[in-house]
Amino acid sequence: MPRLTEETKELRRRHILVSAWSCFSRDGFHATSMDDIIAATGMSSSAVYRYFRGKDELVDAAANEALALVRDMFGRLLEQRPTPPPAEVLEAMAGEARDRGEGEPYDLTRIAIQAWGEALRDPELQERTRTFYLAVHDSLAELARRWGEEGLLASTADAEQVATVLMTLMPGLLVSRHLVAPVSAEQLVGGLSALASGFGGAPSP
Repeated sequence: MPRLTEETKELRRRHILVSAWSCFSRDGFHATSMDDIIAATGMSSSAVYRYFRGKDELVDAAANEALALVRDMFGRLLEQRPTPPPAEVLEAMAGEARDRGEGEPYDLTRIAIQAWGEALRDPELQERTRTFYLAVHDSLAELARRWGEEGLLASTADAEQVATVLMTLMPGLLVSRHLVAPVSAEQLVGGLSALASGFGGAPSP
């Protein structure tokens, strides 16, 4: 029997992952069995186990992929010149939460929500998730610093605080999409502007 090329191995591994993501996206981590995933791949069980030892490895890979969505989005924004303004970043966040999974057999935003719950019971995943979001926070703080330098934020704006607000919005956007209703960038801009005017008019302590 001819040996598989590295390219073929990678394609098969990716096929197994996509099949698992489809199952997890539809039924959740805990309601999906390894037999469900094997059936979705159309491969033999021995072929699947050659790449992954069990469901835990596939859950771990799914969580990593879902977390990478946020990292990659903000990475792309940081690479842009000139720096995209705050409203454009909110549009990117709302669009990512709204459109991710369109035309695909799986939706990684659903998996991201599940991954947060999984991180609460898995200390290793929890630490990896925490490290990941701290890195995202750093990216957002860099965006905020650039906004300050370019006159898009008040010179007194605290970049770390701005980053905290933006990072906190992302989970809410995903929960709203799947459990309430998608949130638009216009709603975000309007609501944040209204809050900002309210805080600005409040008396100093």
